[in-house]
Amino acid sequence: MLFNTYIYFALFLPVTVIGYFLLNKLKLTIASRSWLVLCSLFFYSWWEISFLPLILFSILFNYTIGTALGGKMLNRKTILAFGIAVNVGLLGFYKYTDFLLNNINIIIATDIKPLNLILPLAISFFTFQQITFLVDSYKGETKEYNFLDYALFVSFFPQLIAGPIVHHREMMPQFKRIRNKIVNYRNMTAGIYLFIIGLFKKVIIADSLSPYVAQAFDRMQTVSFVDGWTASLAYTFQIYFDFSGYMDMAMGSALFLNIKLPINFDSPYKSLSVREFWRRWHITLGRFLREHIYIPLGGNRKGEVLVYANLMVTFLIGGLWHGAGWTFIAWGFLHGMAVAINFAWEKTGIRLNRILAWFLTFNFINITWVVFRANSWESAIKVLKGMSGLNGISAKTGLSDVISFFEILQIKAISNSSEIYGFLLILMFAVIFHKNSIAMKDDFTSSGMNIAFIVTLGLLAFIGLDKVSEFLYFNF
Repeated sequence: MLFNTYIYFALFLPVTVIGYFLLNKLKLTIASRSWLVLCSLFFYSWWEISFLPLILFSILFNYTIGTALGGKMLNRKTILAFGIAVNVGLLGFYKYTDFLLNNINIIIATDIKPLNLILPLAISFFTFQQITFLVDSYKGETKEYNFLDYALFVSFFPQLIAGPIVHHREMMPQFKRIRNKIVNYRNMTAGIYLFIIGLFKKVIIADSLSPYVAQAFDRMQTVSFVDGWTASLAYTFQIYFDFSGYMDMAMGSALFLNIKLPINFDSPYKSLSVREFWRRWHITLGRFLREHIYIPLGGNRKGEVLVYANLMVTFLIGGLWHGAGWTFIAWGFLHGMAVAINFAWEKTGIRLNRILAWFLTFNFINITWVVFRANSWESAIKVLKGMSGLNGISAKTGLSDVISFFEILQIKAISNSSEIYGFLLILMFAVIFHKNSIAMKDDFTSSGMNIAFIVTLGLLAFIGLDKVSEFLYFNF
């Protein structure tokens, strides 16, 4: 089920919230948590019910392994290794088998038929989340949770599909607090505020840029300098507002139930270095990669040369996690190189001018998003070649016509270049100078101006819900 659908926010979310607080009011606390688990599994199954047994197996298996690790059994390291291997193996089977087979066919000229496996929804996220739980159990950092609590920790619907990747200690104590079992109207208000902002970001901004991005990357034979840079910036803002919109809606949905998810997105395009970017973009994924790959490899404790090697391995794995393709691996490699260069530069003690640092960082992020977005090397090279000016400078006729931003608002379609350039300029100003939604939520007061603002955003978003579109991170 998608957040950006009427069935979610007009039916599923109200029924889930009312049922949860009603059961808690009747002091049926076990029933209330069971209700949330059932609703979350229903939410997951809405997309494809055939994957329900997979997530149920994953929950049962990891709970069993975690319980064993929390005890006093011998060979706990072996049990941990087995648990991680099964999780990674399951993820690898569904996500990378066809990629591996295709590359074997190329390398040794075989004709092995791909399995054409469908990637189970959210497997990348609930796999990493449960690996974190196993490692914490091995370290003795988990408390004893029963199976119901563990199932709720994994399946909790606001964070199930695309994160954040949470620790058990961030979530489970919140469900235990007495004050969280009753309706909190302040949290409800904040939840509505965040959800509407997120819905606006997704429907009106990200989805409006999607046709333009698809036209340039997937359908045009050649891309000019102007079209290349416009398309790359369009995708840079599309993925920004798509992902931040998802996180706003996830955090808003959780607040309805008095649960505060960790911040996962903190104005990343304000970053002055690529290292800072990764402290602001998909924060919980960066935390996972740091805690479970970079630090176990040695982090920065075993000499400067190994620091760079550890960074490269970490980012290569991070790139591969996003998708089974060489373009994702290349994207991870480029970011690993950039972070390594940042690391070395900081040791010199030389500090760049802030404007220059931002300019270099933003353009690196923008250019590497081209590799990330492209469905093939040919597509990436086509856009990068256009951005370099090798295909001419001027925009191609008709490319601007696919932008649907004003069409969604039922005012007019963007039909000339100046309008899309103006739109991108507004978005650039917003991501650099405007407060992010978390800060806006914290500053929110129920003044007439604020209420009018959020109502206007909500109405525009509802008008734009004429079609269902997935979030970009659903594919990862």
